[in-house]
Amino acid sequence: MIRIACDVHTHTLFSRHAYSTLEENVRAASAKNLELLGVTDHFSCMLFDQQTLKNFQYFINMSAWPKEWRGIRLLHGCEADIVDVEGHLFGWDIPVMANITEESRPETTLKEKCLSACDYAIASIHRDDFCNDATRVQNTQMYINALQDPKVLILGHVGRSGVDFELDPVLEAARDLGKLIEINESSIAEPAKAKKSLRRCEDVAQRCAELGCMVSFGSDAHISPKVGGYAKTKELLESVDFPEELVACSSAERFLSLLP
Repeated sequence: MIRIACDVHTHTLFSRHAYSTLEENVRAASAKNLELLGVTDHFSCMLFDQQTLKNFQYFINMSAWPKEWRGIRLLHGCEADIVDVEGHLFGWDIPVMANITEESRPETTLKEKCLSACDYAIASIHRDDFCNDATRVQNTQMYINALQDPKVLILGHVGRSGVDFELDPVLEAARDLGKLIEINESSIAEPAKAKKSLRRCEDVAQRCAELGCMVSFGSDAHISPKVGGYAKTKELLESVDFPEELVACSSAERFLSLLP
C-alpha cells in the first residue's frame, strides 16, 4: 500500500489565484495527519505586471515561519516557472539593486534573491509559447537544464505541461541528479485536466517505476480543503505497482533527506 505523509506542492493567498492562508493550509494538513507541508507559491510573471522585489517580498521573510506548526514540519518552497528553452527559471534575468525599502544593495537577480530563502523549488511550465519553434530534443534538454539548477528539487506536473519532449532522458537525468518527478493530484483528479493529461501521467509513473526515478507528491491545492488529498495519486501509483522506496513523500524523514 502506498503511503503519502507529505504534501510538497501547495499554494496560499500569495499566489493571488489561491484562496487560503498559510495557517488554514497548516490546519488542513494537521487534520489529515500529514507529517510535512511544503508551501510553494508561484514565482512567475503571471502574478504581477511589474516584476520587482517589492511584489515578491513574501519570499524573503520566510525565516519568520515556525519550523513546526500544529505538529506539521513546515517547509518554504516555491513553484518557479521555466521561461525559455535553455531551462532558465523566472527572474534569472531581472536585476535587483535595492532592498524593499529602496536602500541600495549589491546587484543580484530576482531569482537569486527570492530562491535563496527557499528550502527547494519546483520547476514548472505554465506558459509554453516559448517552445513553439523548439524541437523535441531542445525541449528535452530544457527540462534537463532546469533539473541542474541547485535549488530545483522537483519537476512539476510534467504530465500536463503541453510540451513535447522525450520522457526517458529527463527521468534518467532526475534519477542521476537525485531530483524528483512530481505526481500531481490536480492533473489527474480534476476532470478538465485529467481528460488531457491522465494518459501521460500514467506513462510518467510507469517509466519512473521502471527506471528507478523517485517521485514526489503534490496536491497543487489552491484552497485548504484540497491540501493532502491524494486519492487519485494513490490509485495511479498502485495501478502500476509503484515501488514504495521510490515515493519521496512517504515520510517527512525521507523527503527532508532529499533537500538540496
